[in-house]
Formats: sequence, C-alpha cells, structure tokens
Amino acid sequence: MSNLNNIGLDKDKSKKLSDKLGVLLASYTVFYQNTRGYHWNIKGKNFFELHVKFEELYNDLFVKIDDVAERILTLGFTPEHRYSEYASDSLIKESGKVVDGDKAVDEILDSFKALISLQREILDLSDEAGDEGTNAMMSDYITEQEKLVWMYSSYAHNV
Repeated sequence: MSNLNNIGLDKDKSKKLSDKLGVLLASYTVFYQNTRGYHWNIKGKNFFELHVKFEELYNDLFVKIDDVAERILTLGFTPEHRYSEYASDSLIKESGKVVDGDKAVDEILDSFKALISLQREILDLSDEAGDEGTNAMMSDYITEQEKLVWMYSSYAHNV
C-alpha cells in the first residue's frame, strides 16, 4: 500500500504519467499562445471566418491547460508553470508572426498531429497504470481533436 498515491495508483507509474502530462501541458501552452497570435494577426479574405475559429480554438486550449495541470496535481505531482520550461519541453514550437490563414491552418494541423500522438502515448500509459481518469481525459481529447483535424483539413483541402 505504501507505493500507492492518494487515488490508489502506483506511484512510479503515476510519475511516468505526470512527466508525459507535463510535456502535454507545455505543448498545449505553446499551442495556445500560437493560436492567440493567429487570431490577432490573421489578415486577408478569410479574416472573419478564421478569426472566430482561432478564438474558439484558443478558448478550448485554455480549458485543457487547466485540466491537464489539475490532473498532474491529482496524481500527486506539481505542474510546471514557467514559460521558459514550456518552451523547452513542448513538442510544438513557437510560431513566428503568421498573417496568412493557410499557413496558420497548416501549423494548427501540425500541432494537432503532435498532440494526438502524445495523447495516444499517455493513453497507453494510463491504461497500464489503471488510471481511468487520465484515460478518459485523453480519449475525449483525441476524439475531439481528430474531428478538428478533419474539419481544418477540409478547410485547407488536405483531406
């Protein structure tokens, strides 16, 4: 029993999960800020349409950032909060100033690809640990983001 955390999960397996969730937290944070930049700086004929879609996306990411940090806490660990650490840990790199809608959509699709892959890794780890809370969270995120990939790809004609 001494190797179990407060929610009854193996501490070592929870640590692995927490570390991967930390990478996810960093990646979401960089993606969030990139998406804010797309929202602020987008120009051109699709401005109104993309401006709204990017706002929807960054609002969703804002919620996910908090959810992931709280899941790390639930597992018994402390989430990183320093942006300098996020920048180095993130699978998603900081975007330059993007004003072109097509480029922004391409970067969003690349970001989703990285996130979905990482979340599948976390899903496997959470399954091995018997962590239904993290498992359900990742499953929900993947399902939602796969649909967004389809939608953004359809917009960009990359289907």
